[in-house]
Amino acid sequence: MRDFESQHHIGLLPGFTIVALTLLGFLQGKRHQLQQRAAADAAAAQRAQDRAQRLERLVTFWQALTESSDLETVRGVLERHLPEITGSADVWVVAGGEGNWSPIVGPAVVPTTRGETPVVDLAVEVLSTQGGAVRPEGLDLGGQVCFPMTAADTSLGVLGLPAASPALAPERRLLVGATVALVGVSLNSLHLLQEVRESSMRDALTGCANRAHAMDRIASELARARRTRHPVSLVMFDVDRFKSINDRYGHLCGDTVLARVGVVLRASLRTSDLKCRYGGEEFLILLPDTPLEGARRAAETLRRELWKIEVPWNGETVRVTGSFGAARAQPDELDPAVVIARADQALYRAKREGRDLVCLAADESAPVLSDATGDEPGR
Repeated sequence: MRDFESQHHIGLLPGFTIVALTLLGFLQGKRHQLQQRAAADAAAAQRAQDRAQRLERLVTFWQALTESSDLETVRGVLERHLPEITGSADVWVVAGGEGNWSPIVGPAVVPTTRGETPVVDLAVEVLSTQGGAVRPEGLDLGGQVCFPMTAADTSLGVLGLPAASPALAPERRLLVGATVALVGVSLNSLHLLQEVRESSMRDALTGCANRAHAMDRIASELARARRTRHPVSLVMFDVDRFKSINDRYGHLCGDTVLARVGVVLRASLRTSDLKCRYGGEEFLILLPDTPLEGARRAAETLRRELWKIEVPWNGETVRVTGSFGAARAQPDELDPAVVIARADQALYRAKREGRDLVCLAADESAPVLSDATGDEPGR
């Protein structure tokens, strides 16, 4: 290099030094770029893995929800999955509808900036503020992040968790919002399923149970009474001279009369009593934990309540009476048809003996005549 420099009067060493330093700087820069790219790729891979895990959790959660056929099962799914999905053990859920809200998951009272606050109050405030608006990121309210649950423009509840939760990053909020949407769809499906079940068990005209459901319920009650040795009674009745009402005023009037009878039944009996439209104008009542004397009193009450029915029709007033038969189940009796047959026989005895009566089965008592004062409807 010195010989070359002396012969050609060119300084190579500084040039080589500059080239070497430049190359080293270039290589260092490339290595730094590669390290940054590798770190970015690793972060992207981690984010993709996290998203895949969140998606897998959501899929597992949704599968568990779709297999739930009642609120208790849904409650168990929420308790099992929500802490992992939300990253908080303090998550809570309020569900219900039409002003009837209740906590189904988590605490009933949570700390807020206002002090200890019932979660139902928070839910009502959120729903009254937001209505059916969808907010995937949630709504901050008093130190709690609240996510309204809606489906088909119907408010179904609220999910909430502390706003100070360390896991509540923006991406986690969106994940919780997606989870809330799934819960809303599931709760709405449960409501629809319940409506279908109830409609399949009820007579649309009177609101009473239909015959098939009544037979199942009576069989279950007889089996329970056999174990507990508690009394069970049945009452059968029908509307007196109902055919003449249809013939004179028309079937629409007859339907109105039956609907009013259904209203009287639901208003006059206990919620635990089964009210059934057995067929046509004939009704069946199951009275759990009721001896025959109690069934007689219930029938008497209904007989008097039927007098109060007045159906205005084409300038006239249609009045109603009923004939009643009551029977009690024997301690070891399990066949609903046998008990129903005895009540039915007592009913037809009331018909034969003048209508607007209560008769007891198996000649256990004489017919019970009206004990009311004043004018009675025509029989």
